[in-house]
Amino acid sequence: MSKKDRIFLEVIIGLILITAAVYFFINPQKESTWPSERLDIDSGRREVMGTFARVIAVAADVDTAKACIEIAFEQIKNVDKLMSDYKEDSEISEVNRDAFKRPVKVGKLTYDVLQRSIEFSKLTDGAFDITIGPLVDLWRMAETTDTLPAEAELQQALSKVGYDKLMLDASDVSVRFAVEGMRLDLGGVAKGYAIDRAVEVMQKRGGLGGMVEIGGDIRCFGAPPLGEKGWRIGLQDSRKTGVDDDVSIGKILLVLELGDAATATSGNYQRFAVIEGQMYSHILDAKTGNTCDELSSVTVIFESAVGADVLATAVNVMGAEKGLALIEKTPQAEAILITSHPEYKFIKTSSAEKYIE
Repeated sequence: MSKKDRIFLEVIIGLILITAAVYFFINPQKESTWPSERLDIDSGRREVMGTFARVIAVAADVDTAKACIEIAFEQIKNVDKLMSDYKEDSEISEVNRDAFKRPVKVGKLTYDVLQRSIEFSKLTDGAFDITIGPLVDLWRMAETTDTLPAEAELQQALSKVGYDKLMLDASDVSVRFAVEGMRLDLGGVAKGYAIDRAVEVMQKRGGLGGMVEIGGDIRCFGAPPLGEKGWRIGLQDSRKTGVDDDVSIGKILLVLELGDAATATSGNYQRFAVIEGQMYSHILDAKTGNTCDELSSVTVIFESAVGADVLATAVNVMGAEKGLALIEKTPQAEAILITSHPEYKFIKTSSAEKYIE
């Protein structure tokens, strides 16, 4: 698949992955503290990070609301500029090119993402791993040639994968690779990080509340628009019968009601490869090199967008049993899982029901 095709696919996914029909849910004790005079502005969908993003800002006046939207998009674009491996001049592209040959100095934001990614890798016992780039490249080639990777090819790619091979030096804010041929892929963390950055600057700029969505990853905060009760987030139905089934585009399986929280959905129902007539997930296991096809979709609710983004990917890799165990022991986290075709079993963590309308 060409770069242009991949970007187009991401754009389509951003439209249909999660329908963010935005109404609002609030905690009763907070309602009286919100200003009675407030308004909201919706940015509409803008193309960024290879998908679509949308920002809703709630503020006391039009100028503040508009300013919140623009600074939110500035943050999103900045994260993309620094961390996209599609941009040859990004910091991550420089790391991928040169980090085996020499230490590559990066900015504070990129270093923060890399450091937090290693922490998430440890938390998930390697189920989340940004060094998975060589495996991503191998499976993309497999899709192009319509031939499954040979075992020798998988083992060669795996020899270049492992978060323990990513070396960070806080003293000079630099990155090194322990093995030649390593490549970072921030697809499972950058969107969530950009959303959290956007929310942070909106709050500092005077936003009373808002929602930031990038390609289906969402975070809500603060006061809702006047007259509304809360954020209602529609989850798309991931059930499909086969390769040629376009799911039920626009069909909502259930609606979440969120307050100050984030949600992310990851799965194989929209993004997948077809190789030798068989569907394979785009999510890969950094330990085995294989695709992760047990679950059709994983939706995680968490306090931060970056955490929800990472945990949704990790649960897909770990599978239902281990993934649910991880979420159950992670404070503030809940998950909703749907197994793959043909069972499509619906599984929830113990307290997820409180978020379902």
